[in-house]
Amino acid sequence: MSLSGKTAIITGSNSGIGLGVAWELARAGADVVLNSYTETDEDHALAREIADKTGVTARYIKADMSKGDECRALIEQAGACDILVNNAGIQHVAAIDEFPVEKWDAIIAINMSSAFHTTAAALPMMRKAGWGRVVNIASAHGLTASPYKSAYVAAKHGIVGMTKVVALETAKEPITANAICPGYVRTPLVEAQIPDTAKKYDMTEDEAIEKVILERQPSKDFATVEQIGGTAVFLCSSAADQITGTTISVDGGWTAL
Repeated sequence: MSLSGKTAIITGSNSGIGLGVAWELARAGADVVLNSYTETDEDHALAREIADKTGVTARYIKADMSKGDECRALIEQAGACDILVNNAGIQHVAAIDEFPVEKWDAIIAINMSSAFHTTAAALPMMRKAGWGRVVNIASAHGLTASPYKSAYVAAKHGIVGMTKVVALETAKEPITANAICPGYVRTPLVEAQIPDTAKKYDMTEDEAIEKVILERQPSKDFATVEQIGGTAVFLCSSAADQITGTTISVDGGWTAL
């Protein structure tokens, strides 16, 4: 399916999963708006590269997803939003009784509340256009839990719940809302953790990947950003017109356990 003529806004998309999703939507013909909280030449260069290589219009708009007014301003500044991909997220690991309050507040704001603000601003645009897709990047941790990740797990469960609400509120309209729940994805951030993990456990990097990082992922293989992006493209296709209010796990069997 060609997404030509559609505008996709992807939050937290100057690297990792968000950037991978942006590339796949652009390859499918959608104009894309990249976003992060920084304002660098590299950020804008990413948009130019996507435009040059795919022929779509690509822009970068700075907005801090921890601030509700900036979340809404991102949508307004983009001028159109047919496809909204809520991807922005951060992580912090600590026992709940030692979890820094400021980290809790930041994770809830960026990982969950930002999606509320962007969705609220985007839905009127989708309704005016007569078509829309909300794709929330949740996590395997939106369906299950791990110790020491209270804020992240709470936020991702919240994203899954909010996805269902948006789907019900738009059920009679040509708008869908779904969540993708990745397991471990081979992003630059994860890639950088592999040598340190191997050193910590006195293992080879391959052993660290299989026995530590991918301990809960039965496939013992990472998902790729292209696979997450491809799933997002599918959810934007006509084949997914009646898929709404649900989750698609891309987790190598993690949540099947």
